[in-house]
Amino acid sequence: MDFTELGLPAKLVSNLTEMGLVDPTPIQVKAIPHALEGRDVMGLAQTGTGKTASFGLPMLAQLMRTEGKPAPKTVRGLILAPTRELAKQIADNLMAYAAGTSVRVGLVVGGASLNAQAKRLERGTGLLVATPGRLIDLMERRAVRLDKTQFLVLDEADQMLDLGFIHALRQIAKVLPTERQTMLFSATMPKHMNELAQAYLTDPIRVETAPPGKPADKIRQSVHFIEQGDKARLLVDHLDTHRDQAAVVFARTKHGAEKLMKSLVAKGFAAVSVHGNKSQGQRERAIKAFRAGEMTVLVATDVAARGLDIPDVRYVYNYDLPNVADNYVHRIGRTARAGRDGTAVAFCSPDEMGEFKAIQKLLKKDIDVAGGQPWPGNGNAKALNGGGRGRGGKPGGGGKPNGGGGGRGGQQRRGGGGGNGGGGRKRQRRAA
Repeated sequence: MDFTELGLPAKLVSNLTEMGLVDPTPIQVKAIPHALEGRDVMGLAQTGTGKTASFGLPMLAQLMRTEGKPAPKTVRGLILAPTRELAKQIADNLMAYAAGTSVRVGLVVGGASLNAQAKRLERGTGLLVATPGRLIDLMERRAVRLDKTQFLVLDEADQMLDLGFIHALRQIAKVLPTERQTMLFSATMPKHMNELAQAYLTDPIRVETAPPGKPADKIRQSVHFIEQGDKARLLVDHLDTHRDQAAVVFARTKHGAEKLMKSLVAKGFAAVSVHGNKSQGQRERAIKAFRAGEMTVLVATDVAARGLDIPDVRYVYNYDLPNVADNYVHRIGRTARAGRDGTAVAFCSPDEMGEFKAIQKLLKKDIDVAGGQPWPGNGNAKALNGGGRGRGGKPGGGGKPNGGGGGRGGQQRRGGGGGNGGGGRKRQRRAA
C-alpha cells in the first residue's frame, strides 16, 4: 500500500515522494484512513515509527479542503507537544509535508520572543504546533484565539502527564469548540492515559502497532551493574569503540549532563549537551551540530528523549536510569529509527535497582547483563557470556565493551568485570 491508496491528496503524496517517503509505516496505514474520516484517534506505537505523519498528513489534507484564510489570530488546527525540541521537529516535518499548499504552519515554544510569536499569529494560522506553557502565555495576552479550532492533537501525551501539563491542558481545552476532531498519540500507555482519552476524545478508534511500552525490535539492549563512581570510565571505554558513530548519552540532572559533557570533551570526544539550563538557541545549535555529524556525542536530560529524530544514532547510553520507567522506552527510541538497528546500554548503580526493576517490569522481559551482576537481593537480569564478577571483585563492576576489564582496583579476568568499584555518590533527584 502507498500513500495515494490511503486517500491523501496528490500534492501531499508528491511532497512525500520528494522526501523519499514512499511506503507508509504500519501506524500510518492504520491511523490515516480513520483520521481522514474525521474520527477521533488514539494511536499507540513505538518511537521512530512515523507518528507525526499519522496525524499530520490527515490534518493537512482536511485543512487543504477548507475554503478561505483563517481569521486574524485564529488557529484551525492545534498540535500540543511536551517539549520545545519535539514541537520544533513536528513543525519542521509539517512544513515539508505542506510545501506548496495553502496551509501555513506555525510554531510557538518557550525560549523564543513572545512578541515575535504574537506578531506572527496576527494573520491567523492554519496549523499551529505549540508547547502548553507558551500557548497559555499567548492566550493570556489575547494574541491567539482557539474558538475556531477544528483539530486538536496531543502528541507524546504520556509525557504531558509526567511533566504536570494536565492543568494546562484543561485550561486550553475549555476554550476549544466542543465540535472538533481530537487525536492522541503516545508510545506508552500509563494508567492515567485512559482518563485523558475519556476527557478529550469522543468515541475514539484505537490503533496500535505494538504493545504499549514495547521498544523497537531492532534495539539490542544490555545493562552493566556498576558503582556510580565508575560509570564515567566505563562510558569512555564504550565510546572509544565507536568514536565516529553518533551516540546519545542520558543523564538524570542538568548539572550532571553538563559536567559529563565537559569531561568527555576533555578526553577528546566531539560532545555537546542539551538540557533545561541551555537557552533555546544553544539547544538548537547543539542538536544541529549533532545532526550534521559535526559532533558525535550528545549528552542530554530527558528533555531530548522525545522528538530527537536522527536516523544515524546507533548507540544510546542510559548513564543514569530514569526515575520513570516509561522514559526508558523513549530514551532508547532515539536509536533503531526507521527500521535501522541500534544498541542501548544501561548503567545501573546500587541505588538504581528500583528503577531497573521497574523498567524490566514495563518491558516484560529481561535485559541482558553485559557487565557485573545484579545487586544482591534485587533484579532479574539474564547474564551474557561477557558479564560476571572480576577476581576478588564485588557484584556490580561493569565489564568493558569487549567483555574484559575490572572495576577500579580489580584485576581483569576473562568474561568478567568485577572489581570493588568506587563508592556510589548519592543520587540527585532534582528534575532536569
